[in-house]
Amino acid sequence: MEKFKRLPQHIGIIPDGNRRWAQSNGLNKQEGYAHGIDPGLDLYRLCLELGIGEMTFYGFTVDNTKRPSEQTAAFQKACVDAVEKLKDRDADLLVVGNTNSPLFPKELLPYTERTKFGKGLIKVNFLVNYGWNWDLNYPIKNDLLHSSEDITKGIASSGISRIDLILRWGGRRRLSGFLPIQSIYADFFILDEMWPDYNREQAYRALRWYQDQDVTLGG
Repeated sequence: MEKFKRLPQHIGIIPDGNRRWAQSNGLNKQEGYAHGIDPGLDLYRLCLELGIGEMTFYGFTVDNTKRPSEQTAAFQKACVDAVEKLKDRDADLLVVGNTNSPLFPKELLPYTERTKFGKGLIKVNFLVNYGWNWDLNYPIKNDLLHSSEDITKGIASSGISRIDLILRWGGRRRLSGFLPIQSIYADFFILDEMWPDYNREQAYRALRWYQDQDVTLGG
């Protein structure tokens, strides 16, 4: 295994390009999501092997649910299937998303409180039916905000720590509302490959780049 002089302790993953990959392979757009599950599991295994302490996957957003119903059903199922596969591994799982919506998969409700599988060696967070506006307004909507308190302590995603490195597959140069508080000082690495075409060399490329970045957190 490749060695690194410095590794991020928390990586964020934006697994984009599923629909484009499907079309380029002669499939319907919605068929691409199922092909994104195994890449996520392999990246999980790599992070576990490297000793990275936390990873957050962008499952789907509130805005994504405006897509055709067959696509919405497909990415909902992909998120549920991914979590089901993690149950056989040493993950410390948390699912964050708007559970008041009927578009939140009910199968994932038990994991909206952090749940340890096996030895719970790595924190794995899934953003499911997530919206940045919903997240930041959560303390106001739920009467959790008091004048003397830090607003970030009451946001819906408060159980997720600050992110060091964000990896986005699919070539797009944008955050797309991905955890605006935790991403504030994250380095951002773009991969032009579509997410279903993931391989470990792509992750190594990002980690090689990261270890040479100057991390100051504004100081």
